[in-house]
Amino acid sequence: ELVTAARLGGGDAGSNPRLRAAIDKALSNNMTRDTLNRAIARGVGGDDDANMETIIYEGYGPGGTAVMVECLSDNRNRTVAEVRHAFTKTGGNLGTDGSVSYLFSKKGVISFEKGDEDAIMEAALEAGAEDVVTYDDGAIDVYTAWEEMGAVRDALEAAGLKADAAEVSMIPSTKADMDAETAPKLLRLIDMLEDCDDVQEVYHNGEISDEVAATL
Repeated sequence: ELVTAARLGGGDAGSNPRLRAAIDKALSNNMTRDTLNRAIARGVGGDDDANMETIIYEGYGPGGTAVMVECLSDNRNRTVAEVRHAFTKTGGNLGTDGSVSYLFSKKGVISFEKGDEDAIMEAALEAGAEDVVTYDDGAIDVYTAWEEMGAVRDALEAAGLKADAAEVSMIPSTKADMDAETAPKLLRLIDMLEDCDDVQEVYHNGEISDEVAATL
């Protein structure tokens, strides 16, 4: 993710919110600064990986789910073959550019495992957040324009509200409900894609209810 973020938005975390989020995540997972800096250098073309490119594949998964697959590859033929294989094996099909991307919006997502909903909502909206969503387990997600994620997170921290995670993600505008038959196939597709070395992120609009999840 560090390589991808640096390649797409440059190596300055101050002007690249996706890179800043990736750095925070890497440091929280105890990545050393040396390893982190090498990954960023790779992303901006500072070493021998200049032939690497970011590729986005789109397709339809089980149950008509819309799926976007973000890859970092030095060999398009190898990567597309692996991605197509995963779709085919799970009953889906690889689509053309634009076939599902219109169903997703690029957003910043600032996540709290728990917290004061009113305080987070007030500070987030005042800082320019687009939406605040609270879940049954007490978790809270703050959605922002992806370019504004860093500024909103800084405002939240200034208000004493430190997030547990922050990332730039592709958020679906509609959901596709999975049943007991299609849910396992979707999960298998995600697993197969994430097992591909070139795949960096998998986004989808599949929705698995608690009732269906309990049967898996």
